[in-house]
Amino acid sequence: QTTTNKEGKVAESVFIAGLFMIAAKEMEAIAGYCGKQDDQKRFAEKSDQMRMAIEKYGWDGKWFRRAYDDFGNPIGSILNNDGQLFIEPQGICIMAGVGIEDGKAQLALDSVKERLSFEHGIVLLNPAYKNYHLHIGEISSYPPGYKENGSVFCHTNPWIMIGEALIGRGDQAFDYYLKINPSKRESLSELHRCEPYVYAQMIAGKEAVKPGEAKNSWLTGTASWNYVAITQYILGIKPTYYGLQISPVLPKNWKNLSIKREFRGKLFDISIERTGLGNTIRMEVDGKPMEGNIISDVESMGPIIRVKVYV
Repeated sequence: QTTTNKEGKVAESVFIAGLFMIAAKEMEAIAGYCGKQDDQKRFAEKSDQMRMAIEKYGWDGKWFRRAYDDFGNPIGSILNNDGQLFIEPQGICIMAGVGIEDGKAQLALDSVKERLSFEHGIVLLNPAYKNYHLHIGEISSYPPGYKENGSVFCHTNPWIMIGEALIGRGDQAFDYYLKINPSKRESLSELHRCEPYVYAQMIAGKEAVKPGEAKNSWLTGTASWNYVAITQYILGIKPTYYGLQISPVLPKNWKNLSIKREFRGKLFDISIERTGLGNTIRMEVDGKPMEGNIISDVESMGPIIRVKVYV
């Protein structure tokens, strides 16, 4: 939707560039696990090339741009009148690892909190488009605050939760998790007007006629993404090729928790105790101290693996 039907299309997506990096890193990990060092090196090089392209052309000063249209003009930039900031590249580029070491990730997420977040979730873009733009297409055809034009498009909210967890901000990640959680929103049922047991595709955004009203339940992949955000990034229990990684990023008021996780035919009985900031850990496995945060060689262990985590 950033192009016309003419030949010689030049539209580019920063969002898709971030997805490319995520895919390349996944292929790099698979190649490394399989001992294919040449492939591993090639995927790493491709990922790094795309990272440099994002840093050079995708950064707008305080956030990642969304795209370039077919005329080479930026979309999702402070240079635009509407649609200055989009949610997708802020989540996906940070999930790809861009900006975490140099502070760009924190700047982008701070911009999300300031300009996209409100009491009903994180809107897809801001400001919403007020008029139809032929070179942008469908996204500008919806009323402000609805669907792709500035609603809380629930599918994309977990990407920001994951981004916040990746830079160690568990409180902010969990706050975003609660804002769109169906059962949490049951107290707003007269406004929300959607089932309390399923995610909606969208919740009307802050520029809508009726902010907070949900629409199109079931029509979304939000539940699976939220499951990943809460289990793998906030609780920090993530399967890897080499074993089960445990690296929580907890909200400040979470003190102690107990989790059971089945992995490779074994039951992990995990106890997490809060002793510090909530995102630095030491770990004991079956009573023995363990270095690092990945429990490997799982197949040689007993049927129940007891893990104590101190954060």
